[in-house]
Amino acid sequence: MSSIENIRNFAIIAHIDHGKSTIADRIIHKCGGLTEREMKAQVLDSMDIERERGITIKAQTVKLNYKSKSGKKYTLNIIDTPGHVDFSYEVSRSLYACEGSILIVDSTQGVEAQTLANVYQALDSNHEIIPILNKIDLPASDLEKSNKQIEDVIGIDTKNSVPCSGKTGEGIDEILEKIIKLLPCPQGNQNEKLKCLLVDSWYDTYLGVVILVRIIDGKLKKNMKIKMMSSNKEYYVEKVGVFTPKATDIDELNAGEIGFITTGIKELSETKVGDTICDSTNPLNDAL
Repeated sequence: MSSIENIRNFAIIAHIDHGKSTIADRIIHKCGGLTEREMKAQVLDSMDIERERGITIKAQTVKLNYKSKSGKKYTLNIIDTPGHVDFSYEVSRSLYACEGSILIVDSTQGVEAQTLANVYQALDSNHEIIPILNKIDLPASDLEKSNKQIEDVIGIDTKNSVPCSGKTGEGIDEILEKIIKLLPCPQGNQNEKLKCLLVDSWYDTYLGVVILVRIIDGKLKKNMKIKMMSSNKEYYVEKVGVFTPKATDIDELNAGEIGFITTGIKELSETKVGDTICDSTNPLNDAL
């Protein structure tokens, strides 16, 4: 278990085709989440249709261990947000589960309108944002113009922007260092009552409904009895885990952490994105 100061939860915001999945893959690889052999392009896109069309539909998360240049160990939780504007509610929940974002802009094309909607949502969630200028390996790349555009159009300072190439891997180390230096750690207390946000859910043939959660306070353990606050229904937690990106079982999730649980729910309609989950033996008075 890592202390909450060493956790960084961040989202990746980008316009379609600006290289979000490629950079996510590079970061996963750099942190040793997968071996060369396991690295199939666009690891975070687990639905076949996503890989085929190159769009990210589900908010996928991955937990990585990163050792910084100073030798300190950090836990990085990436939440990959959908790039499509139609998924704005999913994006807002994903962003609410993080403290910061990295904004990927294609340095050959500059800022696109669709990116703006997600960036403004991130700013509304009080995110610290690090601009990343991708595709610097291409001859049409124009860093100065892209930086100026980010400042003029979005209004965020680009003094910390990082030029990189998802294709060659250049700049990935610097992105990781910036994440731990500039993005804040989560706020939360593991000694308080369990307060937990339901970020996403999907149906798995073997496990039933898998629920993606962000623990705000307290801890969520296996075999615990939980309550969904929107429906007042109670369930037992059968499985607790994290994606590294492979699903890995663990005993508990603590304040500030992101992971998944299964409770034997068979119907997706019982899990509402944005719901608050609490301990049914020690319930909360107010939902998030």
